[in-house]
Amino acid sequence: MSDTIRLFCLPHSGATAQGYLRWTKALPSWISVRPVETPGRGARAGEAPRTDLVALAQDLAAELRPHVGSRYALFGHSIGAVVAFELAHALIDRGAPPPLRLFASASAAPALRDDRGRAAPMSDERLLDELRRLGGTPEEALAAPELMALVLPALRADFLMSGGYVRRPRAPLPCPITALGGAQDDVAPDAIAAWEAETSAGFAMRLFEGGHFFIHGQEREALDFVAAGLSAMTAARAAA
Repeated sequence: MSDTIRLFCLPHSGATAQGYLRWTKALPSWISVRPVETPGRGARAGEAPRTDLVALAQDLAAELRPHVGSRYALFGHSIGAVVAFELAHALIDRGAPPPLRLFASASAAPALRDDRGRAAPMSDERLLDELRRLGGTPEEALAAPELMALVLPALRADFLMSGGYVRRPRAPLPCPITALGGAQDDVAPDAIAAWEAETSAGFAMRLFEGGHFFIHGQEREALDFVAAGLSAMTAARAAA
C-alpha cells in the first residue's frame, strides 16, 4: 500500500507519548505512527498539566491541524480515547477532513462515563492505589519515589480532567469508530458498545483477553486489528 496513513495516538492517564514509539516498527510501514504528547509530561514536562479535557482537545486540534493531511486516524487508550473523540470533533470544526477511523480503547462511551469521583484532587497514596488497581504499572515502578514524583502530578491532573468531563450533545462523527476493550476490564462491554451512538459512518468492536491494559499483553493482536481496520477503510475508498 503506497499511501501513508498518519495514526495520531493519545496516551492514557499519567502516561507519555513514548509508550507508542514501539508501534512505529510493529505496524506496517504504510501506517505512520504519530504519538501525541500532552502538556505536563515527556517532552512537554515543563508545561502545566491540563485539567480541562475539551480545552485540551481544542488546543491539540490547533497544533495538529496543519499536520493531519487528508489521510489520518486517531487512537486513544482510556482517557486518551475521550481526548481523541473530542479531538476529532475539534479538527472537523477547524475544517479538517474527518479521520479515516477513530479507535477508542479501554473506555466507556462518552455519554456513559461517570468519573465524578475523580473531580477532587487525590492524595499520592490514593493515586498509587489507583495505579495498582488498574494493573498497568510494575510494582517496582510504584516503589520508586523519584519516578513517581515525575508521574503523579500528570496523573493527578488527568484524573481531574476525567472527573470534570461532560459530553456535549452533538451530531455523531462522520467517521467510523472502532472500540477495543479488555474482556476482564472493569469497563463493561455494554459501555464500550455504546460508542456506536457517536458515529454515523459505521462501528466495530472487539474484546481482547486481559484487563484495562490488555493493549500490552495482547499488543500483536490489537495492532493487527487496528491495521486491518485502516486497510479496510483504504480499500473502501479506493473502490468508491
